[in-house]
Amino acid sequence: MKKLIIINGPNLNLLGKREPAIYGSLSFTEFLEEVKGKYSNIQIDYFQSNIEGELIDKLHEVGFSYDGIILNAAAYTHTSVGIGDAIKGIETPVVEVHISNTFGREEFRHHSYISPNAKGVILGFGLQSYELAIQSFI
Repeated sequence: MKKLIIINGPNLNLLGKREPAIYGSLSFTEFLEEVKGKYSNIQIDYFQSNIEGELIDKLHEVGFSYDGIILNAAAYTHTSVGIGDAIKGIETPVVEVHISNTFGREEFRHHSYISPNAKGVILGFGLQSYELAIQSFI
């Protein structure tokens, strides 16, 4: 059985409540239940933190034992050299995911410290971006 983990960064714990015009009205917990049901042949774990160091620690923890990491580092995408370096230092492939089209938003969101070290980048498809990332590992 393939083993994947979704790692979400800051403020993504507010999905379903935060800016529904951009992020939708479904909570991540509700979405994750649907996805786990749809892909019952894959172990899908989940971790979310608003703290950069905890995200780096989780990447180190799972980065040698999982088949894939789906990472939405949220705002840290555009600011964290540390998360970019953590991805460079692990073996497990990482797919960078964003719910919104970051290139259609503020200019500071056009740069990613994650992308150069990621297997691929999926953005702009709402929560379906996560499902497309899962399919990339199948």
